Amino acid sequence: MNLQSLSSGPAASTICNHRRKLTDLFSIKSPVGFSSAAMPLLLSSPNIHSQSRNLMVSRQIASDGGGDLVPKLLDRKWTLQKPESEVHRVHLSPSPRLFRRNPLLGGKLGAGNHTIHPSFYVVRDDLLHPTANGNKARKLDALIPLLLDNFVTDVITCGGCQSSHTAAVAVLCAERGMRSHLLLRGEQPQILTGYNLISTMYGHVSYVPRSVYADREAMLKGHADLLAGSHGHVLWCSDIAKASFADESKARWNNVGVGSEEDCARKVLIINEGAGDGVALIGLIRLVEYLSQDHVFGMEKPIRLVVDCGTGTTAIGLALGALCLRLPWKVTAIMLADTIDRYREKEKQLMSEFSSQYGYKLDISDDGGLVHWVQRHCPRKFGNILEGEMEKCQQIARQTGILVDPVYTLAAWEMAAQLSMEGEELVVMVHTGGTLGSFGLAQRYKSHFSSLK
Repeated sequence: MNLQSLSSGPAASTICNHRRKLTDLFSIKSPVGFSSAAMPLLLSSPNIHSQSRNLMVSRQIASDGGGDLVPKLLDRKWTLQKPESEVHRVHLSPSPRLFRRNPLLGGKLGAGNHTIHPSFYVVRDDLLHPTANGNKARKLDALIPLLLDNFVTDVITCGGCQSSHTAAVAVLCAERGMRSHLLLRGEQPQILTGYNLISTMYGHVSYVPRSVYADREAMLKGHADLLAGSHGHVLWCSDIAKASFADESKARWNNVGVGSEEDCARKVLIINEGAGDGVALIGLIRLVEYLSQDHVFGMEKPIRLVVDCGTGTTAIGLALGALCLRLPWKVTAIMLADTIDRYREKEKQLMSEFSSQYGYKLDISDDGGLVHWVQRHCPRKFGNILEGEMEKCQQIARQTGILVDPVYTLAAWEMAAQLSMEGEELVVMVHTGGTLGSFGLAQRYKSHFSSLK
């Protein structure tokens, strides 16, 4: 089917009518995820692992003039010790029976994929870290080590009151001895909960009026300048990303003394909202590279990756990974926070930034871009939830053991279920985490939560 047709017209109406039916279908989950204990990996060391796969990657992109770009991109320090994530298989059935099967110990996922009922796979990135998980961990995977290599003392970023991105930045920085300064849109809630509580516990939170927040770049730069003072330094992610690729990053800070905390000038780095920077794409490329290994999905089978989108960075990174590795994979991104024109503009901006930073000329022949941007089944204003959606999340959790939230991951789940029933491709949903955001929703939409039993 034409995925673009899902965004409007009869197809969108049909999908909305299917939602009640889909509720009864989410009844089966069989875990085919694996770890080093369940199945031997190619290599256990992250560095050696990258070198092993890089040989294959360089052969694949050499004909495109990419040379050793991907091997060089992946030959770096990472925030995540290993790139793997558990992969679970969800079967859709009209009956409430629960089917189980043992973890897949041989072959690749998707091999012999013919079952009685439709099914799709879920990449459990929500299990990567207790609080800094999902696509937030992937987008920061390549960036955090760069901050340490460049002796960054303070990190500043922004997001909504329940931003999982700001919480992830706060946690990962605190774990490594860096200070985080988080500019949250709007007013401080009466009770701190969810990601707002995590951000407050690990970082330094400031609440910014919506009128000021509207100009994010000026807001971030102004606060960064205040932090740095007259003797400090301020840089954006793009500055150290490009310099690090050319082995020049430390030279950026070579005029800053490293003494005691009182004597050392502050080195402040700005991360865009949602980590919407070119360097964030590398962590997603690493994930795609892992999923394309022979013991996971392999490189030959057509796959439809499904992901929910806030800034759109995750979808763009996944699509870029598939392009660089020459995989027959497509990315369907459910738009939740903006219009299709704004997402396409973001795609062009990040691709241009990536090309500039890493010297890789992207040849995108499709006029529609890399990502298939589609509307949610039942569109609504960002952050709103509809009657019955918490009950859907509850049913999914009870029947499969997978927790989704009504704003982000439920949208991806419904799209993955719909596409799997089409039966044309192997469907893989990337779980972007963010489930702690439901705590904040419970304060805002009390009636939706009080009805849960």
